[in-house]
Amino acid sequence: MWYAVISEDVDDSREKRTAARPDHIARLKDLVAEDRVLVAGPHPAIDADDPGSAGFSGSLVIVDFPTLADAQKWAEADPYVAAGVYAKVVVKPFKRVFP
Repeated sequence: MWYAVISEDVDDSREKRTAARPDHIARLKDLVAEDRVLVAGPHPAIDADDPGSAGFSGSLVIVDFPTLADAQKWAEADPYVAAGVYAKVVVKPFKRVFP
């Protein structure tokens, strides 16, 4: 089943994000290789593709896991969590309707 992992950054997360990004991306690439990622990306803190020094305010990842507990366990092990990038992470079941 698909699960939405909705994360909110702490204030001034830019440096922490930059430091933890390679490990964060590597984990996602593992799931991409298994065709288990529907979409993934950050929320720019301003209305721009490249927010520059404004950075990001959070992330959205929609991933496939057998259970909600598995998705939560995966989300809790994210390098951004360990690095203190995220203030809050919510995992919810997601029902894909379109496309």
